[in-house]
Amino acid sequence: MTDVPAEPAPAPTAPPRPPAGAPQGRPAPPKPTWDPQPAQAHPWLRPTIRIRLTLLYGGLFLMAGMVLLTIIYLLAAQALHDGGATNFRLSNIPGGLEVKPLTDCAQAQTAPSMTVQEFNRIQEVCIETQQRLALDSLLRRSLFALLGMTLLAFALGYLMAGRVLSPLGRITRTARSVAGSDLHKRIELDGPDDELKELADTFDDMLDRLDRAFNAQQRFVANASHELRTPLAINRTLLEVQMSDPAASPDLTQLGKTLLATNERSEQLVEGLLLLARSENEIVDRKPVDLAEVASQAVDQVRTEADKKAVELRGVRQPAYVQGNGVLLERVALNLVQNAVRYNVPRDGWVEVTTEAQAGLALLTVSNTGPVVPAYEVDNLFEPFRRLRTERTGSDKGVGLGLSIVRSVTRAHGGTVVAEPRDGGGLVVRVVLPV
Repeated sequence: MTDVPAEPAPAPTAPPRPPAGAPQGRPAPPKPTWDPQPAQAHPWLRPTIRIRLTLLYGGLFLMAGMVLLTIIYLLAAQALHDGGATNFRLSNIPGGLEVKPLTDCAQAQTAPSMTVQEFNRIQEVCIETQQRLALDSLLRRSLFALLGMTLLAFALGYLMAGRVLSPLGRITRTARSVAGSDLHKRIELDGPDDELKELADTFDDMLDRLDRAFNAQQRFVANASHELRTPLAINRTLLEVQMSDPAASPDLTQLGKTLLATNERSEQLVEGLLLLARSENEIVDRKPVDLAEVASQAVDQVRTEADKKAVELRGVRQPAYVQGNGVLLERVALNLVQNAVRYNVPRDGWVEVTTEAQAGLALLTVSNTGPVVPAYEVDNLFEPFRRLRTERTGSDKGVGLGLSIVRSVTRAHGGTVVAEPRDGGGLVVRVVLPV
């Protein structure tokens, strides 16, 4: 298990103490989410179901309108063509042929001396022109009307799609709340017994089963850890009593030391499992905690071990207050710093621990020198009993729960933890918590 490395920082300074008027009684931070999605630059361009349904409704209306408009246009053209022959009449009068056209176009171009063929040609041209103008006017006005109705159809389709899909939004919000550690929420969708209500009820049933399963798992881990503490404590006491006997042989003393080391490792494993089970629960009792103070205490606890390994501890820790559990947050910092010291280079190594407050967030960063960590191995380090390039084998550096506890505690506080390989070897681990 590797942890926290980063770029060298300024010379270490004493961590600032919290001001006398440290914030008290702030509202609890939002509930944790598993993997918050990054904000999109143009969310309205996302092809949501609502947008697709709107395009479907509007597109179908537009196609139906185009078909209807084509039919009306053809019928109007046919009607105008059939009625064109009645637009003029001829009559015989004494002295010649009298033409009485019914159109202004023909009226302007006819004369008493015009022959019947000339009159008919002029009248046909005028009728065709008037028909074309009438059809163009009909088509133009119909297209404008269709465009307006299409826009109205898109707007109504968008509103109706949003109304129909509103239960899905409720299901999504509940799923996001449950994705962290709050398995007690339910959708409880009201309304008609349709497919969406059936989906919501099925989701609620699944949450009930998951909630029972997780509660049973946590109770089992907690109970088993408590039950294992007693025999381990008894074993340690018996071994210490036997080793304190002056008549004990050197072989017996060496065996006792080996058994004590094994027993201590088992106790650490039990404590880690118990803490992991506790940290999976939601943090209810929240108080103002300064990450700078928490990190400084963790550095002080690891300083002796770091001096033995010739690892330099450094970093500037600025005040960064969060609402949470101070004991669990201290364990987060301690696990990160311990891992950074233990998984370091043999000499000239360093560990940098920094804290800072950002807009609405508090940041704890632990960086260290160490072995090169492949990027694809980073996620495995947060799994229980996992270490770099090892599965579940034992190690004198820990029991393999350090980063798992860090992730669980961070999620219970509504934050996120990210680890990145550092250039040259080691890790950079950042814990981001809401203030």
